[in-house]
Amino acid sequence: MNVSFFASRTISWYMARVFVVRSAAVLAALVLVLMALDLLGESGDILAYKGNGDAQLWYYTSLRLPQLVQRFLPFSVLLGTLITLATMNQNSEIISMKAAGISAHQILAPLVAASLAIAGLSFWFNDHVVARATAVLTAWQNVDYGPIPKAHGVTSNVWVRAGEDLVHADRVVSRGGHVTLQGVSYYDRTGDRLIAIANAPRADYQGGAWVLQNVHRFDVAAGKMATIPSATIGQGVTPDRFTLANIDADGMSFRGLAEAISALRAAGRPTAGLETVLWHKFSGPLSAVLMPLLAGVAGFGLARSGVLFIRAVIGMALGFTYFVADNFALAMGNIGAYPPLLAAWSPFLLFLLIGEAVLIRTEE
Repeated sequence: MNVSFFASRTISWYMARVFVVRSAAVLAALVLVLMALDLLGESGDILAYKGNGDAQLWYYTSLRLPQLVQRFLPFSVLLGTLITLATMNQNSEIISMKAAGISAHQILAPLVAASLAIAGLSFWFNDHVVARATAVLTAWQNVDYGPIPKAHGVTSNVWVRAGEDLVHADRVVSRGGHVTLQGVSYYDRTGDRLIAIANAPRADYQGGAWVLQNVHRFDVAAGKMATIPSATIGQGVTPDRFTLANIDADGMSFRGLAEAISALRAAGRPTAGLETVLWHKFSGPLSAVLMPLLAGVAGFGLARSGVLFIRAVIGMALGFTYFVADNFALAMGNIGAYPPLLAAWSPFLLFLLIGEAVLIRTEE
């Protein structure tokens, strides 16, 4: 019996090539269909902004495509594995390999090695392409598909809680260590009651508080609007509360998110949800490595016995169950119910053991 990791160089290259080609074909088909559906849903909002046309639709497509590739790459690897192994089983190629003394693990080894390369490429793609596209698309959507502000150090649509009160800023501009709020709305609350709403075009941080200029204040109880030259709000609310309040973890690279988490931790802010996303930037791409193992059950057994379809369904069910468990753990980590490491890695390790147990139990 051949006890090497790979059965032979020829068989390994053949299986890896077929697997990669079919996974890429599935990914292209999925992304093409989903991009068309997504564009149909968003085109109305994009074209609703005056001056937008075909160029903006193509621009949206260029920003949305990387997100779809990132999201559906593991699904494509799962379906590519199922198609590859089921076809080889039906053509008696798997039976020929096993008759030659090749074990089930050796049959799956080229697929796992190719998936590891796909996972590495996926991590680079997510870190350098998807993160930037997500950040730009989010900023574009925040201005209703209008012109994105060009100023450096600008954050849009920030909410901060100041005791019982709420402060909203359309834009937070940070230049040279000085933070300015633009388009400020201040909601003065006592208990569950809204007392007043103050709107101002600008707020500056002075003396440990925020000073609003040219304030329009609406008294809820009296139902009257008043204009005052200035008002002071948010005593003790430091500028970092605004500059760090609107972190889009999906729109940041691994290194950028790690630095933001360090800054938040130094400021005494909770970071468990962001740490979960940080670790998931590793475990997410590695899910591609699991797919050959989970879908491997479809490649074995006699095709003529009538259970090939059932085996394919079992492999698909294992793969999709993993994605459900992964999303659930990620959601639990984001709300702080699970520790970050547990939320990011427990589904991967659990289904790695499940896939290995199924493979050993049924084929080895």
